[in-house]
Amino acid sequence: MTATRKNFGRARFCSALLVGTMLGGVSQPLFAQEATAPQMAPAPSAPVTIGTIKTVNVAGSERLEPDTVRSYVKLVPGESYTREALDQALKDLYETELFADVQVRDDGQGNITLQVRENPVVNRIVLEGNKRLKSDKINPEIKLAPRQIFTRSKVRADVARIIELYRRQGRFAATVEPKMVQLDQNRVDIIFEISEGDKSKVRKINIIGNEKFSDGRLRGEMATKQTGITKIFSSGTSYDPDRMSYDQQKLRQYYLTQGYADFRVVSAVAELTPDKKDFIITYVVEEGQRYKFGDVGLESEIRDIKADTFKYLLPMKKGDWYNAKAVEDTVDAITEATGVFGFTPDVRPDFNRDKDELTMGVVFKINQSPRVYVERIDINGNTHTKDKVVRREFRMSEGDAFNSFKVKRSRDRIQSLGFFQDKFEIEQKPGSAPDRVVLEANVEEKSTGELQVSAGYSSLERFIVDLSIRERNFMGKGQEVRAGVSYSTYSKSIELGFTEPYVFDKNIAVGFDVFRRDYNSFNFAGNDRNTTYEQTTTGFQIRAGIPLTEFITLATRYGLSYDQVSLNKFTFYTDTNNDGIRDTCDPIVAGRYLCDAIGNRVTSSVGYSLVFDNLNNRLRPTRGQRAVFSQDFAGLGGTVRYIKTTAQATKYWGIGSGFVFSASAEGGYIKGLGQQVRLIDRFYLGEPDMRGFGIRGVGPRVIRSFYDSTTGTFLTDRNSQTDDALGGNAYYRGRLELEIPLGNGARELGLRPSIFMDVGAVFGTSRPALTAPEIAGYPFQLDANGKYLPVERLVLDSQGRQIYTVPLTDTINPGASTLCAVGYSATATGPCVGSSQNTRAFSTISPFREDFVGNTAKPRLSVGFGVNWNSPFGPFRIDIAKALLKEKGDNTKTFQFNVGTQF
Repeated sequence: MTATRKNFGRARFCSALLVGTMLGGVSQPLFAQEATAPQMAPAPSAPVTIGTIKTVNVAGSERLEPDTVRSYVKLVPGESYTREALDQALKDLYETELFADVQVRDDGQGNITLQVRENPVVNRIVLEGNKRLKSDKINPEIKLAPRQIFTRSKVRADVARIIELYRRQGRFAATVEPKMVQLDQNRVDIIFEISEGDKSKVRKINIIGNEKFSDGRLRGEMATKQTGITKIFSSGTSYDPDRMSYDQQKLRQYYLTQGYADFRVVSAVAELTPDKKDFIITYVVEEGQRYKFGDVGLESEIRDIKADTFKYLLPMKKGDWYNAKAVEDTVDAITEATGVFGFTPDVRPDFNRDKDELTMGVVFKINQSPRVYVERIDINGNTHTKDKVVRREFRMSEGDAFNSFKVKRSRDRIQSLGFFQDKFEIEQKPGSAPDRVVLEANVEEKSTGELQVSAGYSSLERFIVDLSIRERNFMGKGQEVRAGVSYSTYSKSIELGFTEPYVFDKNIAVGFDVFRRDYNSFNFAGNDRNTTYEQTTTGFQIRAGIPLTEFITLATRYGLSYDQVSLNKFTFYTDTNNDGIRDTCDPIVAGRYLCDAIGNRVTSSVGYSLVFDNLNNRLRPTRGQRAVFSQDFAGLGGTVRYIKTTAQATKYWGIGSGFVFSASAEGGYIKGLGQQVRLIDRFYLGEPDMRGFGIRGVGPRVIRSFYDSTTGTFLTDRNSQTDDALGGNAYYRGRLELEIPLGNGARELGLRPSIFMDVGAVFGTSRPALTAPEIAGYPFQLDANGKYLPVERLVLDSQGRQIYTVPLTDTINPGASTLCAVGYSATATGPCVGSSQNTRAFSTISPFREDFVGNTAKPRLSVGFGVNWNSPFGPFRIDIAKALLKEKGDNTKTFQFNVGTQF
């Protein structure tokens, strides 16, 4: 099969010329007769009959039957015909768009021949040159399809639609050239050659008529941004007509919030530069006068709603600058507050404008709206999630009275599931009767399964490897299943968990967790970390949650865990019986507080939490609050007994323009029941909860300062000290944070910067036994010069065997270390060769003193800024903070980051 490509535009031009020629040829005799007529005002005359039609023949048709072609014209054998009728037949055949060429022939004897050449059949549609806009986005807009009849009008329409798609992307320089490849059997391939061009940017935004606010201030309110170095990550620099209309609304909204009730945008013009690369947008505005609030009131037309009860919802006062946003928010607040009591009122502000006094009085009227009922709840788009998972989050059922507050609450609950698109809304559509409404939830499912295989480095955990799998919507039932394994320099863990949010379709959540965690605590010697105690915890927890009201939930739990706390015997134990066995924790090396912490214990605990939560989104809240009060009692069996109480509250405010402000406070207290609270059960504070401070960098600790025999003093330089955090029995922490919005481009990258202030303290620990010169039992003795002497300890190997030193007088192995008391062996199991009388090896412990510091409730305060980034390698968080208030012993840290895992 051979095929030739030819320019579609040229082919179309040739066909047009051919049609014009035929029309001209057919009508030429008529025009000639008219030319010889007398030159006078012609009177209308009836069409001249040529003759009677004998036959109507069809020539050139391939796919169409002759009778089908004849049905398109009004030429019938036996009837008379005129030249106009032949012209009309030609037009009728072209209007069907089934033919590439048509000729109507008359032999003068009444035999009419319709000579046609059918339009080809489309074999395939091909897109070339589209890189920025993928074919799966363009193909649905193309109406011409394989096996359809090719028509020029369809091609022109498809070209226009493709260009419109590119214009929506801001590519106004895009061009589309359709071409046709002729195939055999009257088939063609249609090729759209696309030249995408660059995005048309907004070079300049001019504002004319603004006197009260600068151009820069008004541009800041717009979604469209001027191109510049600072906007390289913003997608708002491309021109979009819809965005331009939105910007006009934003300008009006801004002026209305500043009291300019008469503001209007006179004109908005976007001019494309000659090179089609940039746009220059010009707004002409009229600001008008600035108004203040006049009399503000609240009236109720509903008998059971007393206006005085809701007057506290009116934030504005007479004399305040007029703010249309405050009026709108007040309407929503009154509607929502009355909705809590089951009402669905029609709240409308009644304005009283005084142009002379420049005041705007407003009376909020609570009117009775007609009772409307929910006829049906439709859920669309959930291909994986079962209907009941979405339906059970609705706060209304079919047949209930419509309530706008419950609709909004249903939207928030569905969005908090995290199964669907971020900007989800419940649409309200008319029902089968005026008092019926249909609620329609059009959801777009997103991935709920998470498989994370990551490696990274954090200032908290050093090297990290994390493997986890989690499905938040298991089998479309809303269940959560998770499993994870993590490994880092100082911690290892494996966890399995399952949660069923609705047991037997009742609003009761149950779940369980099984875990094994290994944690190595550490202290600092200067900038170096030294592992201290090792903690291994194995256990499980069973959970249940029962809603008490719409916003209050009771969560209960039972946990059983087995803790093993140990110290490295080679490092921290000593041989007190001189039998070669390290059997006792050495308080001089480890510290008495660590020696007291070691041991194996079983914790059997039961607890509950009261949770108040009306956040609009549990994953990324922008408004609402959450408060939790929890208590855990350990002692239901086991060997550990305590009662722990904690409380936490967080509130979010969306303060406009994408800014989100949050404030949180929390605190807790743990009390041992007949025993001291263990080191591992206490509260700790520091990185990452308290930014600006190191890991466990706040609160009670023991600092060990070493003795300088040269000066006869204890070193106070922190780089020469070791530092052990002991935690506290009580703590409090507060945080203020402002999340700063970025452009769409940065938002698509997952960047979320914020500024913050952290405050807190941990305290309430009993003073531990310390080693210091002024305390009885100080192990370091003074020499004749009044300086402290080191303490000697026998040196044992990792198996607890005594190590000996070969005398320097030995001729074969002078000064060598060996396990032989007599002779020498290079290995632990080899025979001792020789007769040297070896001496026990000793190590020396330099004198030191211990100080207990940081056990105070005085606040520690830090300020700083940070950025969250959902990077392709996993979550990334970087914080730079400065500690403004601190106490003696606190460890500060300015820079911290985490990659590859979340804490």
